[in-house]
Amino acid sequence: MEIIVNEIDGITLVSINGKLDSTTAPVAENEINSILEKQVKKMVVSLKDTAYVSSAGLRVFLATAKKMTAAGGAVKFCSPNDIVKEILDVSGFTTILDVKSTEEEALGSL
Repeated sequence: MEIIVNEIDGITLVSINGKLDSTTAPVAENEINSILEKQVKKMVVSLKDTAYVSSAGLRVFLATAKKMTAAGGAVKFCSPNDIVKEILDVSGFTTILDVKSTEEEALGSL
């Protein structure tokens, strides 16, 4: 798994590439927490190149959303492939998280 962080017009874009499972979730959580420590108020998490998300990965998404909301910020998730979209749907996370179809839609909604 690889995490790439960019900034676009004051919005932090976090791309998660590869599998987000019980092995990689702690690494992802540490990286995202490091970003959140910088008082980020707007974040988009791109799932375009995320091959798989386990329950540990879903927990990272939920924790990120809770921390962003508590800090007065907003986070959008975007571009899940069919496999990841199904995982989000079946787990009910599409009703908990703000998931957009495209990166452009997510960036434009912040």
